[in-house]
Amino acid sequence: MTMTTTTTPTDLESLPFPAAAAPAPTLSTDEGDAAEPREQVIRATHGWVGLDWSELLHFRELLFFLVWRDFKVRYKQTVLGVAWAVLVPVVQMLIFTVIFGTFLKMQSEGYPYAVFVYAGLLPWTFFSTGVNLAGLSLVNQAHVLTKIYFPRLFVPTASVGAGLVDLVISFAVYAIILLCYQQPISGQIVFLPLLIVLTVMATLGVGYILAALTVNYRDFRYVIPFMLQALMYASPVIFPVSVVPQKYQWILALNPMAGIIDGFRAAILPGKPWNFTTLGVSTAMTLLLFVLGVFYFRRVERKFADIA
Repeated sequence: MTMTTTTTPTDLESLPFPAAAAPAPTLSTDEGDAAEPREQVIRATHGWVGLDWSELLHFRELLFFLVWRDFKVRYKQTVLGVAWAVLVPVVQMLIFTVIFGTFLKMQSEGYPYAVFVYAGLLPWTFFSTGVNLAGLSLVNQAHVLTKIYFPRLFVPTASVGAGLVDLVISFAVYAIILLCYQQPISGQIVFLPLLIVLTVMATLGVGYILAALTVNYRDFRYVIPFMLQALMYASPVIFPVSVVPQKYQWILALNPMAGIIDGFRAAILPGKPWNFTTLGVSTAMTLLLFVLGVFYFRRVERKFADIA
């Protein structure tokens, strides 16, 4: 006698072995296309390219590492080490004081010439060193550009950022010089951080442009030192802005460091008036150079890996 047992769905759940898998649902044409592997094509952008802030924020720790690395490498295997950050501006101050202050009797607006000229050397030394290192940074690190991707803008930025440590040390030396000359500090020193920001922006703007140009045209590695030497004598480092006739001072201010250097003196030295015309023109030129440097760098960086 044959017995037939009917199993309900509820009984299937209580069985000791798994139930047979349900057949896969039939995909529609659109769903089937979506399940197929797709190919992603990455193409270089054309024209002017802005900053990708999310990418820069994502790689921010890399920037800090590059700044620290550049600072350590700068003084690695040197006898004096960080003391070079003190020695260079101090020696320049002594030379300028003897030649221009003692022999040529250069005007210093009533301040001791050593105090006057060192106030100008503070931003200028940072600018010249930063531009020189940033301009050559991509060429000197070409082996990194061809191996791994990261924001190329970080390379010259790190070279400039490492110079901020030297700037802090130079300020400490300047404080000692002011004490030796018994020179008080102006209450306008609260504006000094803004001037430092302008100095960094001017250095980065010029550094970005020269770094991009040096990758394409290697002649610029010889042009940069010569350009900086000529620009120093066109900046009010060894002379005050007041020696230039009032109607021509705006031409001097087309050099962004002119207004910044004069601003440093007005912020530090008591009784030094602000030249807002020179500072305003130099600030506008600084902002223009910074924006132009960023966009030009971003425009040509897609070729760095091929020609570095």
